[in-house]
Amino acid sequence: MKQNITISLDKDMIRAGKMIAAQQGTSLNRMLRLELERIIQNVRQYDMAKQKAIAAMKVGFNSGMDRYPARDVLHER
Repeated sequence: MKQNITISLDKDMIRAGKMIAAQQGTSLNRMLRLELERIIQNVRQYDMAKQKAIAAMKVGFNSGMDRYPARDVLHER
């Protein structure tokens, strides 16, 4: 279901937006809608990736080693 909203923009911004939309063969309304959809999709993808990373950190990583080597062994001086 679609719903109309009202936004306030500077007249110069509206004029420039309409010119760009016309050059792209679309409307200012469609151009703004698509951009908002892109922003929302990016935020959702980021949130999903963040939750996945947090879950992976909670599980941890099994290196297959019982114990890590001592620092002196790894960095002989």
